[in-house]
Amino acid sequence: MKSDLIDNLFDGYRDVLGPDYDAYRNHCLRVFNFCLRLTRGKPVAEEKIAIAAFFHDIGIWTDKTLDYIVPSQEHAAAYLKKSGKAEWIDEITAMIGEHHKLSAYKENPEWLVEAFRKSDMVDLSGGMIRFKMSDKFFNDVLEEFPYEGFHKMLLQLLVERLKTRPFNLLPMVKL
Repeated sequence: MKSDLIDNLFDGYRDVLGPDYDAYRNHCLRVFNFCLRLTRGKPVAEEKIAIAAFFHDIGIWTDKTLDYIVPSQEHAAAYLKKSGKAEWIDEITAMIGEHHKLSAYKENPEWLVEAFRKSDMVDLSGGMIRFKMSDKFFNDVLEEFPYEGFHKMLLQLLVERLKTRPFNLLPMVKL
């Protein structure tokens, strides 16, 4: 499923993302679709998921850092304030801040944080972790939004980080 909101947000970032535009756009759309699937049966806030999906890694490019969680949260919060949705800031910044948490998020179970965390994990693992998502659904999403070198791009970023910060290689990961 495409998202007009995600596409509209991407329109303003084509130059910032440069050659990574398609890889990041498709990653966001895969995470968006996986999160919609994982929240099926719950009151789903599609718009919240779309906003979190777009902003969750954006600091990699806007702030040129692999320590991108806080910059990504700041960009999302600024967008939400500008859009008149300041009441969503806590939940969406939590979705961004906890999306690389290795253990389950339990603080606010009614929020979309845990489903979003799992959705990003599905994509980062290349589908090796699926949280009971069917092969058909996963493959359909991947067919519509292929990787476009996403994992290769992440590996290149990690290699660059290794050169300068070898003892803080994955600053975005939490236990």
